[in-house]
Parts: sequence; structure tokens; C-alpha cells
Amino acid sequence: MTVTLAGCGSFESHKKDGDMKVAMNMQEGADAADAILLDTFAAVQPPLTWAHDAATERACGDTNSTATGTATRRATVMTKVSAVRRGSLLGVVERHWKKRGYKITSVDADEELPAIYAATPEDFRMSVAVGHEGQFFLSITTPCFAKSEVSPPRARPDGPTYSRGPLPPPDIHDHFWSSRDPLPASSPSTP
Repeated sequence: MTVTLAGCGSFESHKKDGDMKVAMNMQEGADAADAILLDTFAAVQPPLTWAHDAATERACGDTNSTATGTATRRATVMTKVSAVRRGSLLGVVERHWKKRGYKITSVDADEELPAIYAATPEDFRMSVAVGHEGQFFLSITTPCFAKSEVSPPRARPDGPTYSRGPLPPPDIHDHFWSSRDPLPASSPSTP
């Protein structure tokens, strides 16, 4: 089967005896995860300001395995999203993922720290979660691919870079997302 991820080319996968052998390495998987991340942010209007967070890799299977591994890309939203607009932002992301054919695998409806979890047909796993001070976090983990070196994300974040130390709490004001005014009930759709 040949699968095309939004904006990231295609790859072939072959399933044999229950094992998925994929003609893609970890770097290519990380690039595909970056494309999903950028595509998700592009769906949010007005746009959010975000920064890259820790990108990680790990081996698949037992810890002695060197044949395959996964890569995780993370982004942190630096736009202040008010409590009354958080549900709208989660809804925008959820609808976009469904539109792309991604399956919503779980929803955490916690009042303070809600989250949505999803998977692509190729088994890229993703989440959007609200953390402390209402900060949004987006994470995308690849399935197991052939082990390779993985470079840092190449995509430029939409905002300042925070290359030293941990990311601060959200510090960018947006007229729409930071507003404490509830959305009108008659609004035909949220961004």
C-alpha cells in the first residue's frame, strides 16, 4: 500500500506475518511528523504562535534492539489561550484531524487539563493537550521505522525561538485566542 501524508510525499509498507516492514527510516518519519505538525497549525485561524519543544528518539521493542526506532516531535503554543477559548481550539484541531482521516483514539475531558489523542492510518500517534496556565502542547510520534540518525526539526516555528532553557508559560497575546469573551452562540463556526 502506498500512503501519502499531507505534504510529505509517500512511502510503501508491506505487512508480512503480522510484522510491518516499512520502507522509511526514522528521519523520513520525523519529517512526516513535522509535516503533520505544520498542517495542524495551518488549520488554526487566527494563527497561533508556537515553538519547538524537545524532539526525542527511542528504540522499538526491547532495549537491545538497534533495527528500528521512533521519533517524537513536540511543539508548545506560546499564544495565551483564555479558558473560554480552549474548547474552541481543541475543537478546531479535532475537526481538522478527522477531516484528514485521522482516528480520534481518546478524549480526556478533564476540566482543567483536557486532551485529544489521535492516530493516522499509518499509525503516527498524536495528541493536543492543555497544560499548566492553559498552555497547549502538540506531540506526534512516528511508528517504528528503520533506525537512522534524526536531525532536529527543520520547520521554523511561528514565533520566537527559545534555544536556552525551558520554554516559558504562554506569553503572546492574540486578540481572538486570548479574549475572555465567550464566543457568540450564533457563531456559524469557530476558526
